[in-house]
Amino acid sequence: MIHLDGNSLTLENLEAIARDFAPVSIADGARTRVRAARTLVEDFARRDEPTYGINTGFGNFAEVKIPADSLTELQVNLLRSHAAGVGDPLPIPVVRATMALRANVLAKGFSGIRLETLELLVELLNRRVHPVVPSRGSVGASGDLAPLAHLALVLIGEGEAWQGHETEPGATALRRAGLPPATLAAKEGLALINGTQASAALLGLTVAHAERLARAADIVAAISIDALRGSTRPFDARIHQARGFLGQQASAANLSLLMAGSPINASHANCGRVQDAYSMRCTPQVHGAAREALAFARRAFQIEANAATDNPMVFHDSGDIVSGGNFHGAPVAIASDVVCLALVQLATISERRAERLVNPALSGLPAFLTRHGGLESGLMMAQVTAAALTSEMKTLAHPASADTIPTSGNREDHVSMSMAAGLKAARAAELASHVLACEVLCACEAIDLLHPLASSSSLMRVHDFIRERVPAIEHDRSLSPDLRTISNMIVSGELERACDLKVN
Repeated sequence: MIHLDGNSLTLENLEAIARDFAPVSIADGARTRVRAARTLVEDFARRDEPTYGINTGFGNFAEVKIPADSLTELQVNLLRSHAAGVGDPLPIPVVRATMALRANVLAKGFSGIRLETLELLVELLNRRVHPVVPSRGSVGASGDLAPLAHLALVLIGEGEAWQGHETEPGATALRRAGLPPATLAAKEGLALINGTQASAALLGLTVAHAERLARAADIVAAISIDALRGSTRPFDARIHQARGFLGQQASAANLSLLMAGSPINASHANCGRVQDAYSMRCTPQVHGAAREALAFARRAFQIEANAATDNPMVFHDSGDIVSGGNFHGAPVAIASDVVCLALVQLATISERRAERLVNPALSGLPAFLTRHGGLESGLMMAQVTAAALTSEMKTLAHPASADTIPTSGNREDHVSMSMAAGLKAARAAELASHVLACEVLCACEAIDLLHPLASSSSLMRVHDFIRERVPAIEHDRSLSPDLRTISNMIVSGELERACDLKVN
């Protein structure tokens, strides 16, 4: 059971909720804060003076006073009107992460939502009622209004939810789960949609994905460098300590440890080569830079996951309700763009190593790693696929956070594009896993061609694990199934676990 208190949700917690369906509850201290904030909202709702989000319109209608007998209708209309998303639905793990993040923010006690409405959101998570949330429609300004509105509609028995691979009305999904629809009171609709949680969900899950890719990239690079008969001297710890970046030091240590004791490496100890190409020699510098970027993004996510992003903010301790702009997604947008840049670094250097492996002038191995050159093409297209993927990733690397466009009658005149940044980063992570799969497919074939020489015991464990599901390429065959299998190994962490060493 993961207890949401608004202050201590971790990325590991989020992955457990999103991917492993870990159960969730509201911490006792959070319940007290939520009730106190709600009492203050109800007090303001009874007053004659307008208070934004409680008895006024929204956005450009903020100056329009709404009568007390229309406040429930106001909140329902807010959800309906803002559910204007389009495009492919967000994957269920992203939806679950979004729900968990929103519930955690509400548990901080700055939103003014009723405890029973928050508990209903948590029960949707626990009973696996997953709203259908279109992926496009948020500019990350007053939060992710459109995605969160689609999510919130299911709480009131509207919208759509998933039933297996099909969709059904939100009301049907609630009945199936044995849950009553919520009847919203003052400010509750706004409390459900004012925040960055869809963007932050994409950021968090992509950071976790990218961190796995960074660890896998060190393993894959080690196999490639050994197969290319590269030197381990550039991974000397003294070199990397002299520069000072912790990510670089970790990557260099991984490479040294992974390649230690390799008979292949020992076989060319006196070959006379002075320096390796950058894609080999500078692997720790490039992988390390990606690791540093991901560390920044993880920190940004960790802060945002436990941040109050509402507007207005309810300060029950002082009796104030104050309008501000914590819903602006700039921190999330920039962090997501940084993740994308980190992934491009991992992918582009991986593609270059793959090219060296299939190029006989650079590898000293048979062209395209085939034993029947001319009659067969071998792994020619694996490198071409990696090149295509990295080219697409370069287009994704242009920062979404550099853009802004005025919305809502120019009231929202600077927006973050955090959702676009998050979607780009998630796509980049998917592509990067395939690029690494292309490299490791080539690297394992190169190791086979060097037989009877072998790599280190750790790298041969990885090689042999891959060979259990992806046999050596004796003759041309479709590579798509092989690449898909290896990519799944990388994303799931199986490739990393196949190594008998802990890769940091």
